[in-house]
Amino acid sequence: MNYLTWLMRAKRWVQNPPSPGRVKLVFGVIAICIVIAGYEWVFGWPDWARVDNLRTKP
Repeated sequence: MNYLTWLMRAKRWVQNPPSPGRVKLVFGVIAICIVIAGYEWVFGWPDWARVDNLRTKP
């Protein structure tokens, strides 16, 4: 991993920060992902969304 590249990217981000709308969009996407993961963790997958074993036994 090239740390110098990440430092340059962080420097540019500090000099030109994202707009408030972009920040809200990113946090909104993260919140939706957390809600979906929480729903899956609490209730599990529905039967219609599960994949059956597709391998056929000889």
